[in-house]
Amino acid sequence: MAERYVGAIRAALAEELERDPDVCLYGEDVTLGGPFGATKGLVDTFGPERIVNTPISEATVVGLAVGAATAGARPVVEVMFVDFVTLALDQLVNHAAKLHYMTGGQLRVPLTIRATVGAAGGWGAHHSQSLEAWLMHVPGLKVAMPATPSDAKGLLKTAIRDDDPVVVLEHRALYYTHDGNGGDGLVPLGSAVVRRPGTDVTVIALSRMVREALTAADRLAGEGVDVEVIDPRTVAPLDLETIVESVRRTSRVVVAHEAVRYGGAGAEIAASVQEAAFDHLDGPVLRVGAPFSPVPASPVLEDAFVPGADEIEAAVRRSLT
Repeated sequence: MAERYVGAIRAALAEELERDPDVCLYGEDVTLGGPFGATKGLVDTFGPERIVNTPISEATVVGLAVGAATAGARPVVEVMFVDFVTLALDQLVNHAAKLHYMTGGQLRVPLTIRATVGAAGGWGAHHSQSLEAWLMHVPGLKVAMPATPSDAKGLLKTAIRDDDPVVVLEHRALYYTHDGNGGDGLVPLGSAVVRRPGTDVTVIALSRMVREALTAADRLAGEGVDVEVIDPRTVAPLDLETIVESVRRTSRVVVAHEAVRYGGAGAEIAASVQEAAFDHLDGPVLRVGAPFSPVPASPVLEDAFVPGADEIEAAVRRSLT
């Protein structure tokens, strides 16, 4: 059986720690495996000098990691939930993302931040957000959103080897999913993949929405609607070339993400598509996202809040009218 998403992350960390002695791991409870077991057992192999438990202070941890990165280490920081990246935005946005530029290229910051995103399990508004739009707005940061175990492994390995700061956003609802193949290679940042070829409508889906888009596409195929599903894999950089190539063939576009629809990554993708492929569009670019609300903790309300295959299917149908 293919490796689960969380196991692929653990394997990527172990392989990079083994490959490069400068790689180290910081985070709250990382020696115990973290909240979802992604770092379980690593301290037994690599020791507490490289797998370092930290205080519950994201600002402190990211600040430490930025300094370590400029001094030659390749730190990987586990932030349990992307919601708490907000506590370290000064270190991440004003230092990690800018030091290479502000020092005229004298400093590099090979820092990787791992953080979980998304609503699953009724964790509520403080533990369930998808904040990729905040991060992709910052020049100097790269942002990856793997949707499969093989991409989770490949993108993380690439991020660790990159000389610039990379944020890898892992949807925790995907942690125990399989993708049918192991995938041991590096996955380049800024390279989208066509998950399902089609001719009628292009659906550009992020993270967990890739699985939902594929479900919607399978349903619509029974009615003769051929949906192409594209997974950007990273939103900064964004592989606009692959997206536009698809749009030129299908002429209709739906963008789907779990984050709040207003001001989301889908807005940037939609604007970029209409600028680059306006003459090929047969209708407006439609967006699927969550309502403009904090994420509810109630399981029933959470289910209503999070978009999925039903909403994507409805948007595809609208694009065809």
